Amino acid sequence: MGSVSEYFSSLGSGILSLLKGMKVTGKEFVTPKITECYPENRTEHKWPERFRAQLKFIYDGEGNHKCIACQNCERNCPNGTISIETKMVTTMQGTKKKKLVKYHYDLGSCTFCQLCVTSCPTGAIEFDNDFEQAVFTRSKLVKQLNYLPEKEEPEPTPEQLAQIEAERQAKIAEAKAKAAAAKAAQGGASNATPDKTEENK
Repeated sequence: MGSVSEYFSSLGSGILSLLKGMKVTGKEFVTPKITECYPENRTEHKWPERFRAQLKFIYDGEGNHKCIACQNCERNCPNGTISIETKMVTTMQGTKKKKLVKYHYDLGSCTFCQLCVTSCPTGAIEFDNDFEQAVFTRSKLVKQLNYLPEKEEPEPTPEQLAQIEAERQAKIAEAKAKAAAAKAAQGGASNATPDKTEENK
């Protein structure tokens, strides 16, 4: 008896499932169809803001970007899509820092995971909606995102470098003097402390 009831129970659930599927299919038969007239409507069509098409640099009105060549995006990319070339330059303060030379982005291997954007500390990159990227060769999918000429870092003059070196030497001498004074004070304090063995005598 149990097997017969189980048979009819499963048969009933199967029929209900079939009816639900036919209901969805029948509803789609009478639903008005929407056809995108692409590419005729490319000028007025608005893509969703969250749609990710390709990575790009964010430039301001003066042609400046925020990339500091930290290479966080390159390290966090799971596919090795990003390749960054950098160089070391001397700043006006006499210190060394990395500067961006070329920012290469391979659209053909990008998975649009947005890890590069979320890991950027300065917000220098973002995904845009320019989805028309069809090309005949994969090499054309490798793009240089810093397409504007990189502005050269102003280099300090010999006089400025000499002044920076003099200030550095002065700081070193001051630190040495403080260390010597602290050592002398510590030595004087130890000499002023009476010897316990002498007191016992």
